Parts: sequence; C-alpha cells; structure tokens
Amino acid sequence: MIGEGLALLLLLISSVGLVRLVYGPGPVDRMLVALLLGTTGAGVVLLLSLDGRGAEARTVALVLVLLAAISGVAFVRRYVAAEPEEDPDD
Repeated sequence: MIGEGLALLLLLISSVGLVRLVYGPGPVDRMLVALLLGTTGAGVVLLLSLDGRGAEARTVALVLVLLAAISGVAFVRRYVAAEPEEDPDD
C-alpha cells in the first residue's frame, strides 16, 4: 500500500517534468527532464515490485537507469562537440 502511494507521488512529479519537457527553453533543460524521467521511472518500477516480483522489476529498473545514463553521456558528447571553441588569445 505504501509503495503504491509513493509510486503515484513519483508519477505526479514526473508529470510536472513532462510539462517542462514540452515547454523547456533549451535542449539542456529537456535532457535533464529525460534523465529525471528515466530515474523516476526506475523508482516507480522498484516500488511497484514490492509485491514479490522483484527480480524482473530490478532488471527493468536497471535498464531504465542505464538508458538514461547513456543518453545523458551521448547528449553531453554531442553538445560539447557542437559548441565552437573559444580562442584563448581573445
């Protein structure tokens, strides 16, 4: 019962993040929301797994967190490569 209530709370927090995802001012804000959704989704899956199906749910949660982490690293690598280098003599 407590796990389901906490999972519902996390889903409500994620819905606020979805608004930020749609109306975010820039790509960095949108990427942060995507990372938030990945980790919050893993938390929801783990909370809902408290009824006894823990092994499968832990695998799903691990995949969600890994996808969020990999997408964050890929975004940073692409975002940093897209920025023009500053001339140190200026």
